[in-house]
Amino acid sequence: MSTETTTQADPQIVRSAVEAAIRIGLLFLLAAFSLKILAPFINLVLWATIIAVAIYPLFVWLTNKLGGRTKLASALFVLVSLALILVPSFIFLGEAIDESRGIQAQLEAGTLDVPPPPASVAEWPVVGEKTYELWAGAARNLPATIERYDDQVRAVAGWGLGAIGGLGVTVLQFVLSIIIAGLLLASAEAGKKGVVAVATRFFGQDGPAFVVLAEKTIRSVTVGVLGIAVIQSILSLIGMAIIGVPLAALWALFVLMFAIVQLPPIFVLGPVMVYAFAAKSTTAAVFFLIYGLIVSGSDAVLKPLLLGRGVDVPMLVILLGAIGGMIAFGIIGLFVGAVMLAIAYQLFVAWVTEGTLTQGEPGVVPEESAAGA
Repeated sequence: MSTETTTQADPQIVRSAVEAAIRIGLLFLLAAFSLKILAPFINLVLWATIIAVAIYPLFVWLTNKLGGRTKLASALFVLVSLALILVPSFIFLGEAIDESRGIQAQLEAGTLDVPPPPASVAEWPVVGEKTYELWAGAARNLPATIERYDDQVRAVAGWGLGAIGGLGVTVLQFVLSIIIAGLLLASAEAGKKGVVAVATRFFGQDGPAFVVLAEKTIRSVTVGVLGIAVIQSILSLIGMAIIGVPLAALWALFVLMFAIVQLPPIFVLGPVMVYAFAAKSTTAAVFFLIYGLIVSGSDAVLKPLLLGRGVDVPMLVILLGAIGGMIAFGIIGLFVGAVMLAIAYQLFVAWVTEGTLTQGEPGVVPEESAAGA
């Protein structure tokens, strides 16, 4: 009797297993197909979400000032943000084009002069002698030096054109991300409820606390890391513009990139200081030397003020996230990678210390407190 029952049950078990496998396979194919369709937009949506979460407290304040008109506040945010991105971008591109045309015209006319290098350049470690020799040769006879290093000059020129083209793509990505962020802010309350529901589905009772932790991490990294990098970049741009450094916006972009990956801006400002002493007046060069040192060391003052207000994320996590993000997604990946890896790190730590989220032990504020932030 038992054998007959088992024999009759076996086909039902097999049928159920096959049906379950087919359903799982169809879900997998649907998910893979959807991800393939959304792949070009994932980076933009992630960055837009980061912007929306980081700016949300300010957005709430603006909405209250406008009498609760959420759509108007969202539209105002988008317009102001686009102006802050597009105006400097157009100025930079105009300066880059004008500088390139001016250099080309001087090269063709044979009037481009390169100032001789300071003697201290030869004392630089590793690259000092070669740099001094190349710089001095260009100062004596620029056309001959260009002809001698023709392949390298073409490579650098090609890289410069590619960098400008890549910058244009990055600006477009920022524009699209700002627009998406504005749409997300317009429906922020409904969006947060949806995220909490999904997190609860995945993490159970800790779901809302995980959402709060992700919010705090985004705001901490955005303000404490990206914010400091932007401040140092703007200050560098102002200083270089005062003494008239060519392509100052490009140098400021390099400062931004270095600062995000936790490298001091002096790595970029140092060569500019050398240029200032070689091509500018002593007063201007000394001014920029002091100014650049202050800007490069400003993170020592800014980090305790800004980063100390959020969750504690190791700098190595930020570094790896920024570099990996840039390799994967380009310049915008500097921002997305740093924030996303920081979120992953915090959620992993919270998962390892399971149960402490609801007890509030790891420094995560309760959901009620975060809702009022």
